[in-house]
Amino acid sequence: MYGRVLIVAGSDSSGGAGIQADIKTVTALRGYAAAAITAITAQDTRHVLGVHPVPAAFVARQMEAVLSDIGADCIKTGMLDTAPIIEAVGEVIERLAPDIPLVVDPLMIAKGGERLLKRSAVETLKRVLLVRATVLTPNIPEAEALTGMTVRDLDDMKHAAEMVHTLGPTAVLLTGGHMRGDTICDVLHDEEGAEVFESPRVDTAHTHGTGCTLASAIATGLAQGLAVRAAVTRARAYVRDAIRSAPGLGHGHGPIDHAHTVRPFEGS
Repeated sequence: MYGRVLIVAGSDSSGGAGIQADIKTVTALRGYAAAAITAITAQDTRHVLGVHPVPAAFVARQMEAVLSDIGADCIKTGMLDTAPIIEAVGEVIERLAPDIPLVVDPLMIAKGGERLLKRSAVETLKRVLLVRATVLTPNIPEAEALTGMTVRDLDDMKHAAEMVHTLGPTAVLLTGGHMRGDTICDVLHDEEGAEVFESPRVDTAHTHGTGCTLASAIATGLAQGLAVRAAVTRARAYVRDAIRSAPGLGHGHGPIDHAHTVRPFEGS
C-alpha cells in the first residue's frame, strides 16, 4: 500500500526538521506526503531565530483542501505553536477525519532548548489532540513537561510513558536520545504495557530533525497498514541509518540523511 500522509507542521528554513524533514521521510519510505503549514520559522542548525505562525483558519483550510480531494491514510502533527491552531486542527480532524490514525509529535522544545509550543497551549494540546492520538512521540523534556516529573533513568522513562499514556493516546513512544550512555532506549507503552527498544548510540552531533523524522516514519508505516509496533521498529531503523549517513552540514546539530534509503545501490 502506498500510504497517504497529511502532515500538519511548521517549516524549517534549514531543511533538517519540520515539514521539510517530514516530506523527505514519507517519500523515502515510499509514501505520499501532503502538507498543511502551521508556521514559518527562521532557523539554522544552532538556533530558532524566529517563528511566524500561520493563521489558524488558514491551517484548517489547507487541511480541508487535502482531505476533501487526495485524502489521507494517516495524519501527523508537528509544530502547532498556538492554542487556536491546535483547536482548528482538532476541529478539522473531528469533522473530516475522525477514524484516520493520528501521530502526534508534541514538539514543545527544540534541540537547542527553545520553546516551540507556547506554555498556554500545552493544556489545549492535551485536551484536543493527545486524547485522540494513535501514537504520541514525546522526547524526555517533553514527557517531563507533560507529566511534571523528572526523568533520570530507564525506570523513570517507563513511569513517564505510563503517565503520558493516561492522557489518552492509544500508544506512547517515549524516546530516550536525551539520556546519556552508549545505548539509546525508547519506551513504547500501550494498553498491553511497556516495551523497551534498544540501539547503540551513534557518536555524532548531526541529529537535527530526528524527532520529526521518527514521527513521520511511524505515520508512513501506519498509512501503509503496519501495526504500531512494526511501524515503530521500521521507523527506528530508518532514523538510525539516516543518522549514520548524515552529510555533516552546518555548525551545530546538523541534519540527518533522509534520502539514504532511496539512493541507487553502489555495490557490485
